[in-house]
Amino acid sequence: MPSMDSVINAFITLFVTIDPLGNMPLFLGLTAGMSASVRRSIALRGSGIALAILVLFAVTGMAVLDGIGITIDAFRIAGGLLLFVTAFEMIYGFRQERREEASNTAAADHIASLAVFPLAIPLLAGPGTISATILLSSELSGDPAVSLWAGRLTLIGIITIMMALTAAVLVGAHWLDKYIGATGKLVVTRLLGVLLAALSVQYIADGILAFATH
Repeated sequence: MPSMDSVINAFITLFVTIDPLGNMPLFLGLTAGMSASVRRSIALRGSGIALAILVLFAVTGMAVLDGIGITIDAFRIAGGLLLFVTAFEMIYGFRQERREEASNTAAADHIASLAVFPLAIPLLAGPGTISATILLSSELSGDPAVSLWAGRLTLIGIITIMMALTAAVLVGAHWLDKYIGATGKLVVTRLLGVLLAALSVQYIADGILAFATH
């Protein structure tokens, strides 16, 4: 087993990069106008998908991206571009208009896609979190005093706990939604759209900068 210091360091690192509390208002903005049950479904699906992605990288490290010739910097730029599209729709209200016009079947498809993007990727399992997971996997399994799989299984356990915590935080986010009202939702959605746009630009800038310095 890895040392307690290593385990605590891994937990804190993942808590900061996944940032369940910071993602809660973004989640509210992305799911504005949806019922509590629908939000719960999206939160659980998104957290489950993010868990699977992070476990994959905990086990394989950079082998997956290397195998298809993708660098973490390219992944960061792509995630930033896709996130910017979502932010644009939030700011100009296109997301809400689409929801009002969609049929039940189309809405169900939209819910499924929302859980994948942008909740699971890149908000919960984004480039920063994937990078942290790869580094922690190398650190925990690279300790001479710890077997390879003991380190990886410890990291998988930490990731599982973190995603369960994240799902609980997102599921409880609807309680906050009850107190902000329709006008509050409109303001929050637009404001968070701007913040999401800034986050996407930061992803893109970091990726471009990393490419430029290589």
